[in-house]
Order: sequence, then C-alpha cells, then structure tokens
Amino acid sequence: MESFLQQGYDNFRTFINPLVAARAELCGEPFRMMSTKDGCLVDAEDRSYHDFLAGWGTQLFGHRPAVIEQALRAYLDGTTPSFYTSGVSPYAGQLGKRLHEKTGYDAAYFASGGAEAVEAAMKLARAATGRPRIAYIEGAYHGCTYGSVAMMHRGPYRDSFGPHLPQVDVLPFNDMAALDKVLADPQLAAIVVEPIQVESGVRIPSDSYLQRLCNGTAAQGPLLIADEIQTGLGRTGQFLRSESWPRQPDVITLAKALGGGVLPLSAMLTRRDIFDRAYGSVALAEAHASTFSGNALACVAGLATLDQLSDTVVASVRNKGEIFRDVLQQAVGSSPLVSAINGSGLLWGIELQAPDHPYFNFDYLGLPELSGQPAIGLMVMHQLYKSGYITQVCGHAWHVLRLQPPLTTSDAELAAFAQALANALDTLWKLQ
Repeated sequence: MESFLQQGYDNFRTFINPLVAARAELCGEPFRMMSTKDGCLVDAEDRSYHDFLAGWGTQLFGHRPAVIEQALRAYLDGTTPSFYTSGVSPYAGQLGKRLHEKTGYDAAYFASGGAEAVEAAMKLARAATGRPRIAYIEGAYHGCTYGSVAMMHRGPYRDSFGPHLPQVDVLPFNDMAALDKVLADPQLAAIVVEPIQVESGVRIPSDSYLQRLCNGTAAQGPLLIADEIQTGLGRTGQFLRSESWPRQPDVITLAKALGGGVLPLSAMLTRRDIFDRAYGSVALAEAHASTFSGNALACVAGLATLDQLSDTVVASVRNKGEIFRDVLQQAVGSSPLVSAINGSGLLWGIELQAPDHPYFNFDYLGLPELSGQPAIGLMVMHQLYKSGYITQVCGHAWHVLRLQPPLTTSDAELAAFAQALANALDTLWKLQ
C-alpha cells in the first residue's frame, strides 16, 4: 500500500494538477500522508499531524472516524440495493426525516458537493418565486460551478470565467442602504448569505443587518437562503448557525461534514410549500435531479453523522469555543503580529499583520506572481507544520489564519495548539 500511495502522489503531479503539488512542496506542506491514527494524519516519515483545518471542514470527528466506517461496513455486509431506479430511495427518505427532526425543514434534496446544493437553491428560488434576480454578499464563497461562481468574490476564483450568470448581483457586506434598495426590487427572487463568511476572513454579519435581512425578505417575498456549508452541523456551537436568526431562513444548504468525512454528501433543505411552488406537478417533479442523489451509501454515512451530533455534543462545542477563544487570546492576543481574533464555536480566524520588512512579502520569497497577496499567513502555516499542526489561510483573505479543529478536539489539545501558534508567531517576529 505504501508503494501504491507514493506512486499515486507522483501520478497526481503528472496527471491531475502539477501546480497544486508544486504549491504544497513550496509551502513545506506535509502532503504525503500514508495513514491515520486517533483521528490524526501520519506522513511517510511517521510524523503525526493534528488537522486544525479538519479537512476543509469535512472531518468533523477527525480522520477515519470509526463509528461512520462501522455503519458503512454494516450496510455493505447487507444485500439492500445501493441504487433505486425509480428514484425513490428509502435511505434518502430516512435521512430527510432525520434532518427534519433536527432543523424543522420538511423538504430535502441531496447531492454530492456543496456547490450542487447551492445550484439547487438558486434554481428553486427562481422557480418558486417566478422572479429572476438573485443577490449575494460581497466576499462570498458559494462554490465553483457556473451558477455558484457567479456569486464568488472578485479575484482568481471568479474573474476568468465570465460572462457570469445574468441577474446575479453583489451587495456590499453589512451595507444597510444597499440591502434596503435590493429588497425594494419586485424582481428579487432570493438573497444568499453565509452566516459566517469564512473565506473572507471569518467575517460575521452584524445583528442589525441580519434583523433587516430577515424582516425584509419576509415582508417583500424573496427567499432567504443561508449557506450553512461551512457553519452548519454543530461547527459554531449550534446545529445551524442560522437557528439564532430573527427568523428561520427559507432555504439552507449543508455539505462537507454531512457524509461523516468519508463520503461526499450535500443537502438543500426548504419548506414543502416552497418546494411545491417550484416542483409541485408531475411534469416538474424531476426537473432538478442528479443521478446519485440520495444514494444509499452516502445516506448511511449521513445518518451515522447525525447520530453523533446530539444536543450534548453540540453544546460541548459551545463550551470548547469559549475555551479556545480564551486560550488564543491569552497566548497570541497581545502578539504584534495579531490584529484580531474572530469566530464562534470551533471556527476561528486569526487576523495577522506583517511587519514592514521585505522578508514578509512574496517578492523576497521568490514568488513575484503572488506579490499582491500577503505572505505572513503562509509563513505561519509553515511554522505550524513543524509543530505537527495543519492549518490554512482564508481563500479571499490570505492574512487570516483559519482554524476549525474537529469537534472531538480536547481542551488540552486546544491549549497546546494555542501555545504552538504563539511560538510560531514569536519565531517570525524575531526574523526582522
């Protein structure tokens, strides 16, 4: 197996994406992982790494969670079909019911990736309202498919792919006047919002903005769509971050950890009356479909995931979040390289500020094509690799270190990471 994996890493460079492999090597990222142990990753040199990125949010319970794999093995040992040609999947039915019990939404659509769930929400909004216009918030990241990329923040993830889907318009972050203006448009079908904008630096909309957003959409008729792909499933200390909003969103999207970190699974959830306005006839019943939607194996993983997300577990994330905030503040809050610490539960962003020194820019590091980006975030990541921690910067804000450890991370492990981060920052500060 080791030989197979080593060859596979080399073949990735040749046949998949050589620049991704080159970036990992350039950053000193320990990407040649050979095994897992106790939820951690183990590389070819038998070094263990705590994943404080949680596999981009997919590994809610750490890598290779035994309870999810046991559920999948039990299913595979049986004889029930994995695919239902009628499109009527009992596994999808059971998962839909469990999500209803958790969230109150009584209509579900399943897919594989988060962008697919967002696409389903966009189509639902236009069909259910009969209106064409969709608004999103500046700084967003909703996926890389053609509809979702139309709602992408300006930059390399968006700019090369125009012209984009028409009548999809951006709203400035937390701008009340712009919100009021778009709400007055009778052609507005939906506003799509992330409860926390992770890729733009773990930015949280203000309470007053959310109040106006909820009240205005309820009064004017456009759907309120909450993209909970990064924030849902207990990540912020609530099963859904939006459950504390002034009103329940009309639609939410879930993905990443929904498949237990083992299988790809996403969901769009809404109310039955909204779903029926879009698809409530025999002719339209399958007007939005995906071949493997609700496939048995993915739904088994989803059901096992929900089994683990009890109210007690979610409440423990709230407590861990307070502990993590406190140990981060104590360890790095006074660092001259830290300008802010933002987040909730086990989702945090450390906003970094680089000294005025050439060492902290990509020109000095031999990467002039990245000269417009701050280098300090990647430099902190590199230092943390040496201590056995995997982190990442935010996709639209490279000066913000993104932290989202597994929900199973102990208080002691949170404190140990905070100290490792303090050591990394101290090392970089001394380079001036």
